[in-house]
Amino acid sequence: MGNPDDVQGLDLRFDRAHGARIYDYILGGKDNYPVDRKAGDASIEVWPALRVHMQANRAFMHRVGRFLAAERGIRQFLDIGTGIPTQPNLHEIVQEVAPDAHIVYVDNDPIVLAHARALMTSTPEGRTAYISADMREPEAILGAKELRETLDMSRPVGLMLIGMLHFIEDDDEAFEVVRRVVDVLPSGSFFAATIATDEFAPEPLAKLREQYYAHGETLTWRTKDQAHQFFEGFELEEPGLVQMHKWRPDSVDIGEIDDADICMYGAVGRKT
Repeated sequence: MGNPDDVQGLDLRFDRAHGARIYDYILGGKDNYPVDRKAGDASIEVWPALRVHMQANRAFMHRVGRFLAAERGIRQFLDIGTGIPTQPNLHEIVQEVAPDAHIVYVDNDPIVLAHARALMTSTPEGRTAYISADMREPEAILGAKELRETLDMSRPVGLMLIGMLHFIEDDDEAFEVVRRVVDVLPSGSFFAATIATDEFAPEPLAKLREQYYAHGETLTWRTKDQAHQFFEGFELEEPGLVQMHKWRPDSVDIGEIDDADICMYGAVGRKT
């Protein structure tokens, strides 16, 4: 894919906000543009808990990666919707536990591609790879050379879809995208996801959605029953499908969090 740090020739979409860059800005990153900062500021104004929520989403990913590597023996991960590299990244979390772990990152944002080298700093024993692809086109991900060369799809894989499904507005399409990926995973694989909901703070989240739409980005809420549908065919790990800050919280998390400040369910399931 050439030099990932080279942005020459990439369409970085300066003219519209992008979810990954809004996320980066609110978490204190520097890989964002004025349009993303404007969208982020407007979003925080209508829902001041947004930063806490996004930190909780990142912390969920860290806990899941550590859990799957340390307690379930997973040594292969497919992270779809990686986002802009923010340390620690998934491979840094899991390779602390299992230096030989292999991780494939997937994202369709050109700025993530431009900084993909930060996602390629594997341990000598392990391996990382990056695929530039859209989650709405799972065949492009599953057919990628980088995937075949990095993961053994006959062995269990940890599939991560963290903070991504709310960007697919159509419910049927969202369920189909997930199904097309999980169907190729072997038995014993795990699927982790966070799914956006407005069930805990509907009024400010209606305004948040308006802000995202106003800046050219989508944001789709789903009920708990709809969130459960993504995990059909999986045995959920305890404590099941819960607000993401309640999934196996540990001492590295943010501390006490008000339920109204979290607008995502999270779960981890094992493919039977």
